[in-house]
Amino acid sequence: MKHANDILMSEIEEAQAVVQKTLVDETFQTHLQDISTGILKALQKGKKILLFGNGGSAADAQHIAGEFVGKFRTSRPAIPAIALTTDTSFLTAWSNDEAFDFVFARQIEALGNEGDIAWALSTSGGSRNVFLGLQAARRKKMTTIGFLGKEGSLCSRESHYTLYCNSLNTARCQEIHQIAYHSICAYIDHFLSS
Repeated sequence: MKHANDILMSEIEEAQAVVQKTLVDETFQTHLQDISTGILKALQKGKKILLFGNGGSAADAQHIAGEFVGKFRTSRPAIPAIALTTDTSFLTAWSNDEAFDFVFARQIEALGNEGDIAWALSTSGGSRNVFLGLQAARRKKMTTIGFLGKEGSLCSRESHYTLYCNSLNTARCQEIHQIAYHSICAYIDHFLSS
């Protein structure tokens, strides 16, 4: 039987190994740079960011939107970012009356415009409602970003830009996603600071 400290250290060591593996992954680095540049260009053209995901990824969507609308580290103009996971009246009404599968697609139809960013987060990469949200965004000629768990997933088919983690463990994927989006926030802060 494992001791409590063994369990804790095992989790930390696994997380550290995934981070180290990710830091030397040239594809990850290239994709992160491409995503950061794409977001910056869209913002400089007055476009907005719509973020969405389920569960922990929904929380991440809200976290990212909060960093952009508020601030990450430095003083800069507010960035238009909306987490599509926060309107409980719409989310519960549409899911109850119509279909949960289209809960993000419907909001994108209402709020998205050509050139805006649709940023999806899914550690499985296979969430149908996230996939349909990305499809709706592409129909509106939005730029689509997928923060996903693995290559070749359903959501990767509809993402212009993808960022994968080097683990199939949901917690490790969320940790890599968080490091990546905090890095993007720092990048955007640098270029948009007043």
